[in-house]
Amino acid sequence: MERFHTRIWDEEAEADNPFAARACYCAGYDVYGDLLGAIRWEEYLYLMLRGEAPEEHEARLLHDLAIALANPGLREYSVHAAMNAGVGGSSHAACLSAALAVGAGQLGGGRDLHEAMGIWSRCARDLNAWSEALAAYNAAAEPDRTELWAPMAHPPGFDPNGVSCTTPVRRTLEHLSAIVPAGALAWLAAHRQALEAAAGMPLSMAGVAAAAYTDLGLEAPQAEMLHLLLRLPGAAAHALEQEGYGSGKFPFFKNGLKLDNDPGGAHESA
Repeated sequence: MERFHTRIWDEEAEADNPFAARACYCAGYDVYGDLLGAIRWEEYLYLMLRGEAPEEHEARLLHDLAIALANPGLREYSVHAAMNAGVGGSSHAACLSAALAVGAGQLGGGRDLHEAMGIWSRCARDLNAWSEALAAYNAAAEPDRTELWAPMAHPPGFDPNGVSCTTPVRRTLEHLSAIVPAGALAWLAAHRQALEAAAGMPLSMAGVAAAAYTDLGLEAPQAEMLHLLLRLPGAAAHALEQEGYGSGKFPFFKNGLKLDNDPGGAHESA
């Protein structure tokens, strides 16, 4: 009999249908017999990723982080991509795909988060090591053609377009660090300004999230996957809203793009 190789999931087939499950177990817990109605969404996410139930403070941390990340706002690139897809009449799956594709990148996206997790793994809470690591990202790097991603153009977890640390980032860091007062978030809060000086730019929400995932005990690939997932609700909501409004009320480029030097226009007038 063929077996599925998974450490987190097990199923028992229905007596009259071997292709349908009668019982489903996640990390040994009966999902529809024990967990349904007795576990919160964030606890289930943690269970699937870690294979064990979270402690109360871990569940609260993940719950509050999910709220902070749920809607990055219409200024954020992945949300903007979903809005463009929505107003353009794309399918709902395409709207989410657009958000994932753009939100996977190095500018506040999943890859940015992944790289920031790497610094936590290498440097832990050593301020000197962090300063050296952040300075290295500011140095010019030659692209490695064996890698899928180009070298980061800025220190991960920091905002290259920022002027100062934004209010949502500061408030999220302050709130989450109080949940784990001896963890990575608290260390980040205590050394934020020094790290920003070393990076030459303000902390971003991805930087806060990386510290939170570190406190949750997640590896970088787990954190990247979860980060992409947690930011989708806002993209979905804005895409649906723009789909209903239509292009006439699209909040960006309402009056169209105007080129100061339009070669097409010059050609037409010639």
